[in-house]
Amino acid sequence: MENNKNNDSSIDGADQVSTSSDTQIRELRLEKVVKLRESGRNPYPSNGKRSDMANDLHSQFDGKLEAGEHTDKIVSVAGRIMLKRDMGKLTFATLRDGSGEIQLFVSKGDLGDDSFAEFVDLDLGDWISVTGEVIMTKKAELSVKAESFDLLSKNLRPLPDKFKGMTDIEQIYRQRELDLIMNEDSRKRFDIRHKVIASIRKTFADQNYVEVEGPVLHVTPGGAAARPFLTHHNTLDLKLNLRIALELHLKRLIVGGYDRVFEIGRVFRNEGLSTRHNPEFTMMESYEAMADYERMMELTEQLVSNAAMDSIGRYEVNIGTEDEPEMISLKPSFARISMIDLVEKTIGEKMHPSMDINKARDIAKANGVDPKIYWGVGKIIGEIYDEVCERNLTEPTFVTEHPVEISPLSKVHRDDPHLTERFELVIAKRELANAFSELNDPIDQRARFEAGQKSKEAGDEEASVVDEEYLRALEYGLPPTGGLGIGIDRLVMLLAETSTIRDVILFPTLRPEN
Repeated sequence: MENNKNNDSSIDGADQVSTSSDTQIRELRLEKVVKLRESGRNPYPSNGKRSDMANDLHSQFDGKLEAGEHTDKIVSVAGRIMLKRDMGKLTFATLRDGSGEIQLFVSKGDLGDDSFAEFVDLDLGDWISVTGEVIMTKKAELSVKAESFDLLSKNLRPLPDKFKGMTDIEQIYRQRELDLIMNEDSRKRFDIRHKVIASIRKTFADQNYVEVEGPVLHVTPGGAAARPFLTHHNTLDLKLNLRIALELHLKRLIVGGYDRVFEIGRVFRNEGLSTRHNPEFTMMESYEAMADYERMMELTEQLVSNAAMDSIGRYEVNIGTEDEPEMISLKPSFARISMIDLVEKTIGEKMHPSMDINKARDIAKANGVDPKIYWGVGKIIGEIYDEVCERNLTEPTFVTEHPVEISPLSKVHRDDPHLTERFELVIAKRELANAFSELNDPIDQRARFEAGQKSKEAGDEEASVVDEEYLRALEYGLPPTGGLGIGIDRLVMLLAETSTIRDVILFPTLRPEN
C-alpha cells in the first residue's frame, strides 16, 4: 500500500476509541447500521457488482504497466477491506477477495464530498464493491481508481490487529472464519487440502476407478479397530453406529461386479484428541479386483507423489522445523521392511507370531509395553511396533506382513500362515496409509470375526465383531482384491508441513466454549 506520513485510518470510525472494548465498538458500528437504514440505504443488500478477481488483475497487468500509467479499463471488484489509510483528500485501501488482494485508490475529487466521506467512514472488515479504472500508481502499485462504491455487508466486530494476527490457538480453531480472514498461512493450508483431494480424484479417474458413496449409519461397526459413536433411529427404533471405516460396503460393491471403486468420506471414531487424532476425519478407501497388496503399494506411491506435485509442486517436504529443517522426498520408490524384521532391528529380539506367549510378554515388558491378558503374540508384536518402532521411521516406508491377529480383514500371507499380505505406509513417524490383499475366504473371515468378538467380550473395546451382512455378501464370491486406505488429513499435514491435525481440519472438534 502507498506509504505516507499521515495517521493510519485503520483506526478510524469505531476504532478511534483505542480503549473501547469489543462490545463498545460493536455498539458504535450498530449505530452506523441504524443511520444507514434511516438514510434509506441497505447495509446488507442482496447482490453486488464484480467483474474481475484481484489475482486476475495482477496476472493481466503486473509487470506490464509503467509507474503512473492508466489503462482505461473499467472493472468492478468486491471484497473485504483489510487496510485503510486516509490522507486528507485521498484514501488508499486494501481489498481482499477469494483470490488475493488489490489496492484501492480513492480520491475526494473522483467520488465527490458525500461519497468520499462515506468511504472514509467505512470500517475494517466491511465488504464493498468498487467500480473504477485499473491504474498503476506513481509508486508502482496496481490499483483500482474508484469512481463509485457500494457497501455489501457491514462488519460489526473489530478484526484482530493486521500485523499481530491471531495468537490465541483456541480462538483460531473455534473461529476458523476469523482465522481465514487474518492468517494467510491457514488459507494456504486449506488450498493445499483442496488440491490434494482433487489430485487423488484425478489419479483414480485416470485409472478408471468409479467414485461411490457408502452409508454413514451402520448397524454393525466394521472395517477397523475403533470405538464407534452411537446414535438412535427413532422411526425404526434402532441403535446405529456412525461408521468407523468405509471398507465393508465398498467390498460388497466389488462382489456386485464393480472392478475399481473408491470413496472419500468422513469417518467417526469415539476416541481421544491429539495432534494426530480428531474424532471425525476424512478417509479415502479404494478397492480393485484382480489386485493384491503389491499392486496397492504401487498405487499408493502414485497417489502420494501425484498429490505432492499437484498441491505444492515438488516431491520434497520439510518434516522438521523452519529453524531446523529435515527434508524428505516423496518420489517413488518407497522403502519396504516387514514388521517382524523392523521389530528385531529396533529392539534386538527376534519375534514371530508362532513364538511362546510368555517369552513374548517378557520382551514386551522389557520394551515398555504392558501386555493385556487377552493379547496373543501377534497383538504383542503389533503393540511393540507401535510403541518403539514407528517413531524411528521418517523416510516413506512400507511396513509389511502384519500378524494375522491384528489384521482381521487381510488375506493370510502366501508364504507364512501366521502373517498377512498387509502394509502400512509410514512417513515422518506417522501412519499415512493401510492396505492389504483382501481376505475373500468367507469361512476364514467368520473365524476371524468370531475371534475378534471374543476379544471384545474380554475387554478389548476396539476389537472387531461379527458382521453377518458382510459375511453373506462374501459368500457370493469376492474375487482377489487389493484394498487401500489413506488418511487425507495426515497426508495434508505432511504436504502443508504442519504437525497438528487441527491445522488441516476446518472445524476440528472442541469442548463447548462455555
